[in-house]
Amino acid sequence: MTKRNTQQRRRAIIDLLNSEGEVSVEALAARFETSEVTIRKDLSALESNGLLLRRYGGAVPVPQELIADPSIEKVSVRKQTLAKAAAELIRDHNRIILDSGSTTTAALLPELSHKQGLVVMTNSLSVANALRELENEPTILMTGGTWDPKSEGFQGQLAEQILRSYNFDQFFIGADGLDLERGTTTFNELYSLSRVMAEVAREVIVMAESDKIGRKIHNLELPWSAVSVLVTDDGISPVAKKHIEQHGVQVICTATRRSD
Repeated sequence: MTKRNTQQRRRAIIDLLNSEGEVSVEALAARFETSEVTIRKDLSALESNGLLLRRYGGAVPVPQELIADPSIEKVSVRKQTLAKAAAELIRDHNRIILDSGSTTTAALLPELSHKQGLVVMTNSLSVANALRELENEPTILMTGGTWDPKSEGFQGQLAEQILRSYNFDQFFIGADGLDLERGTTTFNELYSLSRVMAEVAREVIVMAESDKIGRKIHNLELPWSAVSVLVTDDGISPVAKKHIEQHGVQVICTATRRSD
């Protein structure tokens, strides 16, 4: 199936959804004479672009109250902007790690569909499932380990041992806070695996909105010495940007859509 046919089919799915109010994977596969796996990939891609909501066995339109809520749109646009900028750092055939538990990191997943030959390691089942539905089908590696419901990812010594048996080009991670003196901070008490992920990657890319700067969170996840690049938005002050750069970190500022 060519990209052009894929785009045509996805436009047809949206038209069908708007006219019928609900669609099922089984019916769509029969209608377009393709597999249910392909249809699930279509629905996943369309949901990532905010065009529908997936439901068990199919999809429904996005509720009007969500479309009309400007705060939801603003957050979504900002995270997508960060994800697009971060994705530009990834080359075809790179070996990358995606951490669990970050909505900013999750926004990166649809951007990976434009990359070929990726190998992706993750400790997150939801990330692995999303990767399975990408059109380009990257090679997926899982850390294994002990499942932690709070972080929604695998943790522990086994996960760390498996990570240390590989080497990677890049590690992408979000942050709950950015301490100008110390580094990235987190509410999660289980952050040792993130440090191992940083150790086994040549480049560590942190994706975080500028309003995370200065948040008072006591758990230091990654010191600035472990971070290669910070991808943030243009809300960061020149003083804060310079301060972070003095730690040897490259700061990439993306332009955000303003409502005023």
